[in-house]
Amino acid sequence: MSEPTAAPGTWALVTGSTSGIGRATALTLAEDGYSIVVTGRDAARAAETRKLIESAGGRAVDLVADLSDPESVRGLIARTRAAIDGPLDVLVNNAGGGGFAPTESTPEEMFDAAFTTHVKAPFLLTGAFAPEMAGRGRGAIVNVGSLSTTMAASGTSAFQASKAALSMLTKSWTAEYGPRGVRVNSVDPGYVLTPVNEAIRDSYGGYLASVPAGRGGRPEEVAEAIRFLVSPRASYIQGVALTVDGGKTSVVAM
Repeated sequence: MSEPTAAPGTWALVTGSTSGIGRATALTLAEDGYSIVVTGRDAARAAETRKLIESAGGRAVDLVADLSDPESVRGLIARTRAAIDGPLDVLVNNAGGGGFAPTESTPEEMFDAAFTTHVKAPFLLTGAFAPEMAGRGRGAIVNVGSLSTTMAASGTSAFQASKAALSMLTKSWTAEYGPRGVRVNSVDPGYVLTPVNEAIRDSYGGYLASVPAGRGGRPEEVAEAIRFLVSPRASYIQGVALTVDGGKTSVVAM
């Protein structure tokens, strides 16, 4: 394990930490000394993440929640407060939801799932925990966004619009909570080799061919960016979007 950077007894809540970027982030922050609130929709996978943390000498609780359901989000807030025995100093809004479809074929339920998961759930969680962080004069929030905040693709309008809204919340919360000691930033990954993306990897062939790094990213690489942003090493970084995309947005495909 790495040298702990978390204050003793502090907690981090990572949404969508049952797999992919979320699980990698939970494991990484546990290495830094945080106790972790693991949450996701799948109870078995949540328990698996918790056990991985515990087997490495860390501490965690697992709470099942569906962030596409506002009542489930409110329940998560209450159960988190009941489950932890110290301050929650880190919130990582990572959970993803919704789906992809052309605008005219997008069901209203898909639209609502994207905006509830990517916008309303982070809004409720931040509204609950950021004021408590501000009261202590410290804390870090990282929103996991997407290249969708700066680059468009056909057939993903609801997903991309919701991620763009989350990007603006990063800036709004910087204005609101930054002066009180809470740093809010975002990480915008490109194509990452998560279980969900692996299942549709063939459809990303053209995209991956244009990435200067020549490959998709690993969840652990995004987790390292999140680790940096919540750490004291990023003490003067607020309101930024750190792109983790292998150089995709920096070059023009020729």
